[in-house]
Amino acid sequence: MSTRPGLALRSGGSGGDLLLLLHGLGATGAVWDRLLPLVERDWPGAWAVPDLRGHGRSPAEPPYGYGVHAADVAALAAGASRVTVLGHSFGGVVGAALAGGWYGVEVARVVALGVKIDWTDDEVARARAMAARPPQVFASAAEAAERHLRLAGLTGLVAPEDPVALAGVREVPDGGFAVAFDPRAFGAVGPPVEEVLSRAVAPLRLAAGSADPMVGADAMRRVDPDAVVVEGAGHNAHWEAPEAVWRLLVSGF
Repeated sequence: MSTRPGLALRSGGSGGDLLLLLHGLGATGAVWDRLLPLVERDWPGAWAVPDLRGHGRSPAEPPYGYGVHAADVAALAAGASRVTVLGHSFGGVVGAALAGGWYGVEVARVVALGVKIDWTDDEVARARAMAARPPQVFASAAEAAERHLRLAGLTGLVAPEDPVALAGVREVPDGGFAVAFDPRAFGAVGPPVEEVLSRAVAPLRLAAGSADPMVGADAMRRVDPDAVVVEGAGHNAHWEAPEAVWRLLVSGF
């Protein structure tokens, strides 16, 4: 894993067409591992999978926010002739912000999976409260991995001992293990998600699993009338149904 503009990054391929895979809040780039074989097989250009700021092996350095993360990702895309974004949840909003025309990046299209559009006051308050809590230290890597999986919505889909789970764990210098996620990043979530999505100037496709508890078809279609429901998948459709998500991306809509 290499580091560019401060972000831990996996990358491959070559050429001016860059595919960016952006994970959701609390996750890491490892959540794309089931999709990457399809990328390596079919994508005609370069690809990059970062850990976003405050996540995984990337620096935990505030501030956090859709625009800040979009600027980080724009630095990764420097030199690309055009960029395609596949983003999950928080990463989908970051991708839409990148496509807003403010960052000097030519975005060809954005596919945003499982983006939570509607937020209640209580949900925003809970996120702010979580942002104020200090990181929890666990006695074992397995306990920290279980917490990471809950944050990433992968409980029941990935085993705690799996490398994908352990990618979200860090060892604490004074002993113990913690989730490799800065809880202060919780302060970045909430409204105005719909406004950010609507301001994308590149073609935007919203999609979500049919069993995704975070967003439904009606909410998505306020922004994208042609939003897609991935049957049989939950919040992490890219993990549960990678072939269906990949077909959606390469269709070009």
